[in-house]
Amino acid sequence: MIGSIAAFSAMAVAARQIGGVHDTFEIMAARSLIGFVLVVIVAATLGRLSEVGTKRLPGHLLRNAIHFTGQNLWFWALTLIPLAQVFALEFTSPIWVMLLSPLLLGEKITGVRALAAMIGFVGILIVAKPDLGAVNPGVLAAAASALCFALTNIATKRLTRAESIVSILFWLTAMQFTFGAVLAASDGQVQWPTTATAPWLALIGGAGVLAHLCLTSALRLAPASFVMPIDFARLPLIAVIGATLYAEPIAISLILGAALIIMANLINLRAETRKPHR
Repeated sequence: MIGSIAAFSAMAVAARQIGGVHDTFEIMAARSLIGFVLVVIVAATLGRLSEVGTKRLPGHLLRNAIHFTGQNLWFWALTLIPLAQVFALEFTSPIWVMLLSPLLLGEKITGVRALAAMIGFVGILIVAKPDLGAVNPGVLAAAASALCFALTNIATKRLTRAESIVSILFWLTAMQFTFGAVLAASDGQVQWPTTATAPWLALIGGAGVLAHLCLTSALRLAPASFVMPIDFARLPLIAVIGATLYAEPIAISLILGAALIIMANLINLRAETRKPHR
């Protein structure tokens, strides 16, 4: 989990560093290309490329279109609002999963889930500090990215019923590179990597793969009830990084709202881990 936390934080800083040079489509194209090469090399080395199938391409296409949208919104939000605010709103993704799973997966909303969703919603309002007279596009982008990540998780859950992780990662990187490359070139102006931005783009690509690899490995080695609370350490870490590198203030409202969002996630996580499993 330490590797995952460090990788996610590094990716956020790298995106902030090049946000004024490369647009989000260019960043996503570079990240996905690096990820695709890594996935193919590892899968070929392990002899698992044969697991990549084409029977469920529509499902992969839907999942990756949603994830691509969410990831672009996340990168864009990093350039508009404090890093800690982006991460706090990102942690609302499990709350959206709770609310959407009855509609998309046929799961039931229990009393505990309803309570967790209410607490999380209050936390969202405190972190976002909505002002109807002046809508903050950065806050909207971060909140929308969390919703997209929730939908991605639900789509992933449906795919894993019949698809291997290798196949999911292959189509994830291949499709998102295609989306990024096409959209980056659509305006006729492509900013190619420079000697200044290439290392940051490489860091984003490598950190993106490393973060998910470390998180998956941690969940394989330890229960989710132990692993996921550690992931919340990303928030205070990125708050310190933002304050140190970019002089971003650490507001009391951010601390309070983030605490409520994390509490909501922990309540739901505790309830899920205490359920009897067959």
